[in-house]
Amino acid sequence: MIEITVPSEFPGRSEMPRALLYATSAGLGGSGLDTTALEGALAAHQAGFLSRVLCYANRQRKIPRQFVSSLQYHPVRLLSCLGSRDYYAAKKLALDHAAALALRRGDHDFFHGWSGDSFRSLVEARLRGIPSVIDVPTWHRNKGVAKPAETRSEREVRLADRGWRDWRKHLPATRLQHLAEYDLADVLLMPSLKSAETFLAAGIPEHKLHYVGRGVDLERYQPAGSPPEKFCAVFVGALIRRKGVHHLLDAWKKLALKNAELVLVGTVHDEIKPALAELATSNVRLAGFSASVQDELRRASVFVFPSECEGFAKVTIEAAACGLPLIATRESGDAIVDGETGWLIPPHDPEAIAEALKQAEAQPDGLRAKGLRARQRVERLFTWDQYRGRILLAYEKAARLNRKN
Repeated sequence: MIEITVPSEFPGRSEMPRALLYATSAGLGGSGLDTTALEGALAAHQAGFLSRVLCYANRQRKIPRQFVSSLQYHPVRLLSCLGSRDYYAAKKLALDHAAALALRRGDHDFFHGWSGDSFRSLVEARLRGIPSVIDVPTWHRNKGVAKPAETRSEREVRLADRGWRDWRKHLPATRLQHLAEYDLADVLLMPSLKSAETFLAAGIPEHKLHYVGRGVDLERYQPAGSPPEKFCAVFVGALIRRKGVHHLLDAWKKLALKNAELVLVGTVHDEIKPALAELATSNVRLAGFSASVQDELRRASVFVFPSECEGFAKVTIEAAACGLPLIATRESGDAIVDGETGWLIPPHDPEAIAEALKQAEAQPDGLRAKGLRARQRVERLFTWDQYRGRILLAYEKAARLNRKN
């Protein structure tokens, strides 16, 4: 059974790789997945067996430059004019080719890649008997629903292919390539229990799945010295429908709380503008993108995140580390424990959001107690040290499974 574990004993040096290749189409250091990529690469570097990191943009100083090969100036950068979808697909393709070539040269004995970036690299690793793991940033491609290997729309696109004139269609990894990555890798790194459920539902053997979760900087994200003067609910993330922002606005308008504020921190996307125009009240503040998320969190009473699909929303543990109770879905990750660290709500449910907000506003003492337990849960389970420790255990597991194949 997949569960959240606290690494206590790590494999010995003899059980670890000697020269690991880490490849990611993210940057190394920064925010979001760039932070996660850095911490993943650090696991091997601190253990003494990182051979090379392939990435886009190197924004960190923890790993010396001689270990990092940045594709910052790769010719694929010239394709930025294609638009974000095709450009990011081209970057992933270029990274995959570079990683496959590095493995073919024979300088590495272990491969760590990311789902969607690694089809050719994993084929090369399999041909050479090199153990491999891939990070999965979100759910299985099927999202917990039974689907054919090739959907009808994908088949229609393939059959209508006009060869070189449709070259842009060949940039993104196909569904079949994503599914093949799951088979080719020895171990799949799961960001959350919900993500693991979607892989089990798709028939992926449990022994291939390894929980790593996510981590947070406990020094940067700390509780405020005192609660805010008025009740303040905060959301942090892209303002899009998938994250349930329209449901949150709906719930907030219906509640009509007095002496209260809802703060939305993040970039406003076009798809959410109609909901903002219809539902935003005078006590809704659009804070926009913030480079100091921790400051916005420390000014709040409760964190609300009604997302319908996430790998593990790192902002939920950042909020918990700031001592905020959570109103969140299980789909958002593993920070929320119903009744202990906050209120667990189903996705697509404005009424559940409203009821949780109503309860939170009515019990300030209970809020502080839940926030303290949220911080303690993060300290116990979701530090970056624990994340890196789980990755080292995954390497040992992948090597063992590789020997059996």
